[in-house]
Amino acid sequence: MVNSSPLPGYLLLAEDEPLVQENNKMMLERRGYIIRQAYTLAEAREIILQAPPLAIVLDIQFPDGNGLDFLQELRKTSNVPVLILTAMGTSEDIIKGLEVGGDDYLSKPYELPVFLMRVEALVRRASLIPDQLTFGNITIYTASSRAFLNGEDMCLSPKELSLLQIFIQSPDKIMSADCLYQKVWGHKMLDGESAIKKAISALRCKLNSSGYTIGTYRGEGYCFEKE
Repeated sequence: MVNSSPLPGYLLLAEDEPLVQENNKMMLERRGYIIRQAYTLAEAREIILQAPPLAIVLDIQFPDGNGLDFLQELRKTSNVPVLILTAMGTSEDIIKGLEVGGDDYLSKPYELPVFLMRVEALVRRASLIPDQLTFGNITIYTASSRAFLNGEDMCLSPKELSLLQIFIQSPDKIMSADCLYQKVWGHKMLDGESAIKKAISALRCKLNSSGYTIGTYRGEGYCFEKE
């Protein structure tokens, strides 16, 4: 059965072919996933340093290196589920990819519904939200539902904490008020934006001195970004 309620967090698509990127992104966003894209291994490293993904879809051939070398490097510090997605599809390629730390392997060309099912299976393996999320000088301990800024408790309400978790997992991405409301409150926004505006305003104040703020983009939504 396909997962209809994606876990909080984002999926990282590390792929240097724009058409493959966009097709995969479109398919996964229709399922409700937050997607971040890397066209080089350097971009993938930078994104992962900001906040850990739920899962990674990883190509092998990049202009700045080999995806399998990147995976071996990643496995020294992370057990994030990884689907290797590549045109290299011999049995030797598959064995090598799984030996260095891949959780699954899918050869190009492939059918998008098959790709979706493989990713959904991968996400199910990440069914536990990370115990700790760190972004710059902000740390969220999900088990205790507390967030700290420069080591001091931010004293966030449950709604503020949920918003912060969503924001730090998708920095520099504008998200609509309705999207944020559905993720935090669990249903569509029916009574205008007053509740989400109030929660974001309170969170913005508590981010003071963090170096980050929540920007408001008229007609588009909100974005977690540097001050």
